[in-house]
Amino acid sequence: MRRKLHIKKGDTVYVNAGENKGQQGKVLEVIYAKEKAIVEGVNLVSKHTKPNADNPQGGIVKKEAPIHISNLMVVDPSTGNPTRIGRKLNDKNKLVRYSKKSGEEIK
Repeated sequence: MRRKLHIKKGDTVYVNAGENKGQQGKVLEVIYAKEKAIVEGVNLVSKHTKPNADNPQGGIVKKEAPIHISNLMVVDPSTGNPTRIGRKLNDKNKLVRYSKKSGEEIK
């Protein structure tokens, strides 16, 4: 049974801890087993690669590394500020995520 996470693929998130504190980016992938996410342009690492079809020269490639979801907060689409996430039933009896600051639904 996997734990319900407050972050989904496609969300814009704010990094609130660690070396990349203060940066924002879009979630490219969520790794549920490790409770980590890969965020576009955040937590870049240098990866040494051998020559291959994609990179015939080989060399050093900058790549996003996973970051733990406890260090991420979803950015409220209406205000642009980081917010905590809650869940509630909407008028169609469907469970939706909402911003704790503004009270608006997060798609």
